[in-house]
This record gives sequence, C-alpha cells and structure tokens, in this order.
Amino acid sequence: MSPSLAESASLAPFTAAAWADKYDGRIHGTPYRNVTLAMNEPMGVIGILMPDDHPLLALATLAGTALAMGNTMVVVPSPKHPLTATDLYQVLETSDVPHGTFNIVTGDRDELAKTPSEHDDVDSVWYAGSAEGQTAVQKASAGNMKRTWVRSATGALPSVDEVLREATQVKNVWVPYGA
Repeated sequence: MSPSLAESASLAPFTAAAWADKYDGRIHGTPYRNVTLAMNEPMGVIGILMPDDHPLLALATLAGTALAMGNTMVVVPSPKHPLTATDLYQVLETSDVPHGTFNIVTGDRDELAKTPSEHDDVDSVWYAGSAEGQTAVQKASAGNMKRTWVRSATGALPSVDEVLREATQVKNVWVPYGA
C-alpha cells in the first residue's frame, strides 16, 4: 500500500537527511585523455522566505536540507505562522548546529524579500509568495547575478531532489591524464 500525501510529506526531512552525505558529484568522460569531476558544493548563504502552507514541514524540508548540505541561511518564516520557526530555533540553539548558520527574521515576507535579494553576501534567494513578490525578487537579484528559486506561497512542497539541487552548486574539475 502506498503512503498517503501526508505520510510521504512527513518523510521528506528524513529523506533529505539521508541523502545529505550521498549527494555527491559524478565523473564524466571527455575526449582527449581527461575526465571531468562534477562536484556538488554548498551555495553559501541562502535567504529563504517560507511558504504559508505546512509551516513546520516546509521549514524542516527547505531549511533543514539547505543546512544539511552545508549552507548558512537567513529564514523568513511564513507571516501567518512565525512562531513555528521561533520554536524550532530554541531546539537548534541547544543542539550542535554552529551558531550563525541558522538565522530567523520575522515580519512581512514581501517587505523583507528586498534585503536578501539585493545583498551582495547572500548567494541565493528562495522565495515562496505572491507573483508580484516573485517578480520583485528576480529583478532585485539580477543586479548582483544572484541565483533565485521562486514558488507560489501555497501548494505542494518541492521534492527532496529539487531542494538538493537548489541547495548546491556544481563545480567542474578537469583532470588530464596519460601521455
């Protein structure tokens, strides 16, 4: 019997945690006696503006996966459910998560979206909100060529594979060999 949507969604954080140490690069054969190693590395600092649906599950899936892949983040929780994130922060503060890697700013999502979008030290912005907010984030991020990932504030959460792809960047290393 296949799991229900709620059951499979509740497994997403565990799946992301299981893949965190297995989501590695691939080796590509290229012509002329060399190989190219594709390495997945953390994005760096990610600004995550959370969706309204499933506040705790979205926080665990999006921020948890980004954290497991080695990123630092600034999280803006759903304006409708900010206490979910602040309660989780109490748990993180007493755990082994390094200080400064998980930061929470509460407030209006659209007003707060401008700052990480324009900030040069933020490497990526994940925004779940209105169509106007999505456009504003993409325009503000274009000035410093920041990677963006925009979604609707309601609806299904992304798959773990999609979050893993967005939490990392691929760096290629070309290795020549032979005579």
